[in-house]
Amino acid sequence: MIFALAGNQNSGKTTLFNQLTGSNQHVGNFPGVTVERKDGVIRGHAGAVVVDLPGIYSLSPYSSEEIVTRDFLLRGHPDAIIDIVDATNIERNLYLSMQLIELNIPMVIALNMMDEVRANGGTVKIREFQNAIGVPVVPISASRNDGVEELIEVAVDTARHRRLPRRQDFCAGAVHRTIHSIAHMIEDHAQRIHVPARFAATKLVEGDEPMAKALALSDNEKEMIRRDVTEMEHELHTDREAALADMRYT
Repeated sequence: MIFALAGNQNSGKTTLFNQLTGSNQHVGNFPGVTVERKDGVIRGHAGAVVVDLPGIYSLSPYSSEEIVTRDFLLRGHPDAIIDIVDATNIERNLYLSMQLIELNIPMVIALNMMDEVRANGGTVKIREFQNAIGVPVVPISASRNDGVEELIEVAVDTARHRRLPRRQDFCAGAVHRTIHSIAHMIEDHAQRIHVPARFAATKLVEGDEPMAKALALSDNEKEMIRRDVTEMEHELHTDREAALADMRYT
C-alpha cells in the first residue's frame, strides 16, 4: 500500500511524515531531478509506505517540485493521498486540496495545527467541513502527535476500500461549461494516458502545455479548446488564470 503525503510548504508535512514513520525512512531523489524524495514505512503497518512529496501550492507544472509531485500522483499509482492542511489557513491550503480531489484518488485530509486553532479560541466544524469537501477529514496536531493514530486508521481504511472522493462540481457558469465541454472532447485521450478527463480539461483551460502534449491533441482539437477558453474569458471579462482561481476560492 502506497500513500502520497502532499501539502503546502510550512503546513507541518515533514513533522507529520516523521510521526508516521519514526526512524524507518529512506532519503533519495526523484528520477532525473535533484528534488529530494523521502519514503518511510508507517509505524505498525509493515506493508504501508508513505512518500513525502515536495511542498507545493498547485499542480501546475511551473517548478520541478510541482512536476515531480504531479508525475508521482498520476504515474506512481498511490493507493491514497494524505493531504495535510494548515487549520489556521484553510482557505489558502484548499486551493491545492481541490486539485488533488480532481485526480479521483482515495484521499484523506489531515487538518493540522488544530492545537493552535483551539489556543486562539477558534474551532472547525469537522463534520460540516468533511461533508462539504467530500473526503474524510481528521483533525491532528503533528507536533504533539495528537490524532495521528486516528489518521493512520482512516487513511489505511480509505485506501483498502478504495473510497474515492465524492464526485462534485466546484465550478458554475462559463467555467463549468468550458471544462465540461473540453472534458467530453478529450475523454478518449485522457483514458489512454490514465488521467481523469475533468482534471485534464481543467489543466487545458489553464494553458498547461505538458498536459496538452501528453494527450497528443490534434491541431483541430487545440483550436476548439482555444476558442472555448477565449469565449469563457470574454463572457467573464477576465483571463483564464483568474477565472480558475475564482472557481477554487469561492
